[in-house]
Amino acid sequence: MFELFQDEVIIKFLKFGIVGFSGLLIDFGFTWISKEKLKVQKYVANGVGFSLAATSNYFLNRIWTFQSNNPEIAIEFSQFLFISLIGLVINTLILWLIVTRLKFNFYLSKVFAIMVVMLWNFFANLYYTFA
Repeated sequence: MFELFQDEVIIKFLKFGIVGFSGLLIDFGFTWISKEKLKVQKYVANGVGFSLAATSNYFLNRIWTFQSNNPEIAIEFSQFLFISLIGLVINTLILWLIVTRLKFNFYLSKVFAIMVVMLWNFFANLYYTFA
């Protein structure tokens, strides 16, 4: 029984990762456009990219990863966004620490921050939003 649960969680994590990759493209794309072309401050640009990706990811995860039938979409979406906002705080804090203190490249730091936040987002959504 535990093995079946493990397999199910692994499959969901892989799906979550695929959805997350689409979100990464949205996040990086809008962050880059905002920061480089529109000259928006880099942490604000990061927030815009992250927010757009989180919205896209909610709908894809609801339908494909977690196959949610919850009729309370507004509540579920709010829970997902709440988890994502906590993720944004974690993401921004990691970015700030690595870029400001360690002087690493912004985009390489962003990749690391996204990996950390992905773990947070998956488990928080698995056990809270889509439980």
